[in-house]
Amino acid sequence: MADNTLRQRKNEDGNREAGGKTHGSEKSNGHPTPRKSSSSNMSVKGFVGLVAFLLAALLYKSVYLSGPKDTTLVAQGIKYLPADLEKRDAIVNAFKHAWLAYERDAMGDDEYHPISKKGSNLTKAGGIGYTVVDSLDTMQIMGLEEEYARARTWVTNKLSFDRDAKFNTFETTIRVLGGLLSAYHLSGGDELYLERATDLADRMMPVFDTPTGLPTSEVNLGKRQGIEDPNNVVSTAEASTIQLELRYLSYLTDNEEYWDKAENVMKVIKAAKLPSGLATIFMGGESGQFLMSQIRLGSRGDSYYEYLLKQYLQTNQTETVYREMYEDTMTAIHRNLLKKSPNKNLTYTAELVPQRGKRGAMYVLVLSLLPPTVPPLTNKLFSDWHTQHKQDHLVCFLGGSLMLGATTASAHTRRVSVPPHENELSPAGRRDWKTGEELIETCVDTYSGTATGLSPEIVYFRSADEAWAGKSKSDWYIKGARPVGQEPPYDARYILRPETIESLFIAYRLTGDERYREQGWAIFQAIEKYCRVEIGGYASILNVDDVNSKKEDRMETFMMSETLKYLYLLFSDSDVLPLSKYVFNTEAHPLPIFTPHSRRAFSTS
Repeated sequence: MADNTLRQRKNEDGNREAGGKTHGSEKSNGHPTPRKSSSSNMSVKGFVGLVAFLLAALLYKSVYLSGPKDTTLVAQGIKYLPADLEKRDAIVNAFKHAWLAYERDAMGDDEYHPISKKGSNLTKAGGIGYTVVDSLDTMQIMGLEEEYARARTWVTNKLSFDRDAKFNTFETTIRVLGGLLSAYHLSGGDELYLERATDLADRMMPVFDTPTGLPTSEVNLGKRQGIEDPNNVVSTAEASTIQLELRYLSYLTDNEEYWDKAENVMKVIKAAKLPSGLATIFMGGESGQFLMSQIRLGSRGDSYYEYLLKQYLQTNQTETVYREMYEDTMTAIHRNLLKKSPNKNLTYTAELVPQRGKRGAMYVLVLSLLPPTVPPLTNKLFSDWHTQHKQDHLVCFLGGSLMLGATTASAHTRRVSVPPHENELSPAGRRDWKTGEELIETCVDTYSGTATGLSPEIVYFRSADEAWAGKSKSDWYIKGARPVGQEPPYDARYILRPETIESLFIAYRLTGDERYREQGWAIFQAIEKYCRVEIGGYASILNVDDVNSKKEDRMETFMMSETLKYLYLLFSDSDVLPLSKYVFNTEAHPLPIFTPHSRRAFSTS
């Protein structure tokens, strides 16, 4: 069980705080108003001063020293967390090992293959700078001025979106549009990036020209055409994970179209909401309704849940509709998807899979009509839904997200202590904080429980209701795992994913607990040992339970955009991209929190 880092604060502490506020009449221009004194009251004032000092000392001890010991406490209980320079610099060296190899062998190509020392593009018509643009802000954050200057030159001279080919709407938005917008902000407003971002967004706008406004899954950037799915199906996560980027671009350019298109998607999703608060992973492009499909927090579902909170935070917590959608959804997750393993009591998320039978086709309709008071989806009313005790690595974003939501959307105050006091959080916030800690512990366990110290792509948990569960020492396993030396299943691979590290970064910033840095460092050391390609770059491994595993000749762009960035931030000081001033898109591109120019009807509906 994860240690709960919420710090208890006694009722009398709160009373002291409430009664200890300085009244405006006692201050002038921020300084205490001078008062006359006389020799007749000096002794009384001295005694009162001594008592006040002792009370203040007791209050300080009670309130601020009840959490983990730390000498860096500053005003209002917020910690300044110093950098671990040695480990931070090791991360920088790892990034340079990856970037310089890519620059040497494949500069400008969308993807990099480090073993064969080659690059490739997503289409025959040419690439759109996936790797370069995805890596820009990491170089800016790390202070790699020479590498960044060369990358900027490439963007100036060679980046083009005039490609007569199909590109994925979601991936292009989060990696390229998000990367350009982040680089624009971190550069202090380099117009090159805003011009490129506007050009890209304008080419993508036709994806929203559909009956419902839900975007098509692909876009021809050269022809400026949306390309519908042959079955007219829309991925829920993909449609709802383009909002941060388009809204920020709208804010920068005063072009309302970007915002309107992104917001309309959320209107459609809200209108189609299932009373359970959950969402299936597919929607109908024409109907705008959820389709009979899995309910999960992994692939095609993950970032829908992630962006509910982040949309609320992006606009400085002014759009209450997103807070309400987020809170309802987190409650639904707790009621329906959270499970406990039988041995270590690990918290994990399950999936709900529709069983197609003679009644199966009607169950989405039934689901949409049930009131919120109906018990969890796994009861007898939902006998045609099967609980699958499966968790993707992608789900590991949720632990950090829940902790962040607890200290923002579900907090009683805008300035929460580090770690938070219990009375600073609502009951839902305390629930989410605890669950977030536990989910991070589970995700870390999927790393430490393998031969390489790296987590598999997918794990299955032994459910508590299985008769044989208690006989196994392991709470989770890799489905289809074979003895070392035989062909491993797809689930056994580690493809340099960042989600657990992202949660460790957020958890460390919110708690100052060194265990999160220790766990992140262990993951980094495993990456260095098993994924590093000596001639340059990093590669996926095919079997996390084989210390001699074969490597796959591919370095995902998110290795430099997300994995190494979050590791760098984990070991940086807390003034670097503070969570109170930035939201990270799902590709780890930091975007500044801002207050919208005007209030919109939907945002407060």
